[in-house]
Amino acid sequence: MFASKIQPGQSKLSRRGLLSALGLAALGAAIVLTPLSSKAQQQKGPAEVSVEELMKPTALPDLALGPEDAKVTVVEYASLTCGHCANFAKNVWPEFKKKYVDTGKVRYIFRDFPLDNLAAAASMMARCTEDNDKAFLLIDSLFEKQEKWAFGKGNPVPRLFEMAKQAGFTQEKFDACLKNQKLLDDITNGRTRASDVFGVSSTPTFFINGKRLQTAPTLEGFDEMIGPMLAEKS
Repeated sequence: MFASKIQPGQSKLSRRGLLSALGLAALGAAIVLTPLSSKAQQQKGPAEVSVEELMKPTALPDLALGPEDAKVTVVEYASLTCGHCANFAKNVWPEFKKKYVDTGKVRYIFRDFPLDNLAAAASMMARCTEDNDKAFLLIDSLFEKQEKWAFGKGNPVPRLFEMAKQAGFTQEKFDACLKNQKLLDDITNGRTRASDVFGVSSTPTFFINGKRLQTAPTLEGFDEMIGPMLAEKS
């Protein structure tokens, strides 16, 4: 196995659940968001999806690196509490970025697919940086230190806030971010669309010019798919 799947009871994201899980229930009233359908959680996604549909703008702007006119676009759906996603971020992404993104050959897009309320809160934090580069720096840091902030004992709030402070958050900005209902709605709607339209049910899930990566996300696996695409005549 090389992906983390949504488990029973994880399909529903709500601000009440998110805040309660973080010990912040006093920050807002209960608002229940649309859960993923059980069918969507069980389905195996298609091997290829429409690039036009995949790249269609939504309410939540993409976090992207690399030129817009790159010959190859890689879209990753990830959860910030997903161990397999952290493994990719720590052990594959640096070389992938150096080989493909920094050279302008690939445009890489990170999309949120939170598997639980804590992951949703972390995604909200990254979005609240309001800067593409700062968001990626925070995402890299969250993956690098995932074991500490996400899976340590006790209340995760102080650990999450420590991560936020490194990105320039004050306590006020941190609290306001986690109370941003529209942002949580946008993240959840993006997750639902990924599930319903593209068959995403686990993380990380990668689409390379619309083709789903069917193997473990190793550099060699990406090479096998990206190489022929780069060799194709425009």
